[in-house]
Amino acid sequence: MKKTTIRHCLLTSFITTLSIAQTIETATIPKESKISFAFFEGTALAGYVDKGGFLNFTGPNLSITSGKSKLLLGMLPSLRFKEDKSEVKNSFVMPTLGIGLTYGYRKLAFQIPLYYNAKTATADGKWNVGIGMGIKLK
Repeated sequence: MKKTTIRHCLLTSFITTLSIAQTIETATIPKESKISFAFFEGTALAGYVDKGGFLNFTGPNLSITSGKSKLLLGMLPSLRFKEDKSEVKNSFVMPTLGIGLTYGYRKLAFQIPLYYNAKTATADGKWNVGIGMGIKLK
């Protein structure tokens, strides 16, 4: 119950922040959108997914830029931090590749990443959705 409430609060605040940033942008900056492709975006993010944390830097992506806002859809080379509680343990830090949406406004960045956990002897493979926040370095 408590985890669901925290997730709901984080998601609600994320959506509210996006809508406020969009309102500010549309009110003060003329629209000149530009679509581009980049191999590296210079954004560092940290967040939560599947009962663990992640640290990633946006990788190859397609982006739409409008004023000081940028929306990216791309790959996310990441380090995932998760304690394994089974008898045979995985490492606490694991490199992984995810996909997801990243929204950047000025120096702030918000992200909704998707990571895949492969099938094991005890669990089916599935996609996990997370949430992250970080900064744009360039």
